[in-house]
Amino acid sequence: MSAAESERILVVGGGIAGLWTALELARKGRELTVLERDPPPPEASADEAFKSWERKGVGHLRHSHAFLARLHILIRDHYPDLMRELLDAGCREIGFSDNLPIALKDRYKAVPGDKDMTILTSRRTTLEYILRRYAGRQQNIRFETGTLVRDVLTEKTADGTLRVTGVKAERNGETKDWLADIVIDAAGKNSQIIDWLNERGAGITEEAERAGILYFTRHYRLRDGVDEPARTKVPGAGDLGFIKYGLFPADNGCFSITLAVPEIEMELRRAIVRPETFDAICAQLPGIAQWTSGETSDPVSRVFGMGELISRWRHMTKDGSPRVLNFFPIGDSVIRTNPLYGRGCSFAGVAAEGLAEILDRTNDMRERARLYHACLAKELRQHYDDMVKQDLAAAKRARNALDPDYKPGVKARLIKSFAEDAILPAIRGDVELLRAFMRSFHMVDPPNTWLRDPRNVSKVLTTWARGKKRNADLYPPKLGPGRREMLTSLGLSPTADSERLKSA
Repeated sequence: MSAAESERILVVGGGIAGLWTALELARKGRELTVLERDPPPPEASADEAFKSWERKGVGHLRHSHAFLARLHILIRDHYPDLMRELLDAGCREIGFSDNLPIALKDRYKAVPGDKDMTILTSRRTTLEYILRRYAGRQQNIRFETGTLVRDVLTEKTADGTLRVTGVKAERNGETKDWLADIVIDAAGKNSQIIDWLNERGAGITEEAERAGILYFTRHYRLRDGVDEPARTKVPGAGDLGFIKYGLFPADNGCFSITLAVPEIEMELRRAIVRPETFDAICAQLPGIAQWTSGETSDPVSRVFGMGELISRWRHMTKDGSPRVLNFFPIGDSVIRTNPLYGRGCSFAGVAAEGLAEILDRTNDMRERARLYHACLAKELRQHYDDMVKQDLAAAKRARNALDPDYKPGVKARLIKSFAEDAILPAIRGDVELLRAFMRSFHMVDPPNTWLRDPRNVSKVLTTWARGKKRNADLYPPKLGPGRREMLTSLGLSPTADSERLKSA
């Protein structure tokens, strides 16, 4: 047995990030133990997992999920047997051509790279249920469920750097030390390990921004004998400013609707948790109304809410030197983002793949730490910065919308026009532009790479110069009512939040 193969590895957390890490390390021949606080999934079925699997450590377990193309590629290329199990369980692949605007369908000609823009979608419980079952069959992965980590074990090197040597965990009422050569923190946003390390002087810093939005999700199932509604010109996802909506086809006749509301919209966010209000909103959004109609589907869940969303990047090195050794945070433990973009699982998958390669590349603990965090910066930082920038802009627009005296300046009007009257019509009318945009969205290419290509910029500017009238066919139909009309129809005050802001 090589030194690498004999290394004791602990993965804290058995959610998506922990499972991907375990699979990637096991694929490289390493043995590891996953410490998971929650019970294993039920053995019965995907439906039973949705109904009864308790995952207190995953607050967003029953919110809408999809694996973006970057993660789909990882499964397709590395785990074809896992892919078959996911598809057999009802998970669905949605290809690039499936999401084309209707106007582009007749002009579409496939190119080899299009297969790399496939989404894998289902209920989150189904994805995790199949992943967990698959990982549990791997001989070199051992799960210790019902195990709650209470502290981290450390020592200091000769130069004073903290080195992690294991964790202290409680199981069945008994607390014991789990010693390890490598500890991977995949316990998510509620992990306390970095806090414990900072109490010991690690000096790990972070930057954070509020996402400025809350999410509300409800699940539905198609009625017996009823097919999914046909696609129309109105998209299944859209942004009305005061509310965003998204339709997520899932497995086994199920789908979910997520409505996202700016934090500042207090009236709407308080009311939307009521099922009757949620469904009333859906009924007024043409892109999803037919799906949630009583003739098409039945609701099968309550409305799940998710708030306190913060984008966070933790800095584990300073001037290139690691703050902690033999410790690798992954997923939301180190980088947390707005779920709106659906990139959290992909971030974890990319990081897990990088970590597995780095552990094989060198045994030097400082070099491992340096390379791992350099990998995160190279692969994920641009996507993170792009998302934070969009979040801040959206929060600002939401606040301005509640100010009756707000008048946008020239710069604000130009930015709005460039987005709405140049970029969006251009990608809706040109397959090559849409392809380039989607490769960036799916993390196949770096963010906004497509807008740095002079040919693409020329197409966008040409579209903008033609004007709204000549581009009329490139705009989607009306996505839904305005804010005042919507809130009034729901019996809510359209002016209460504006008055609250004035008096604040």
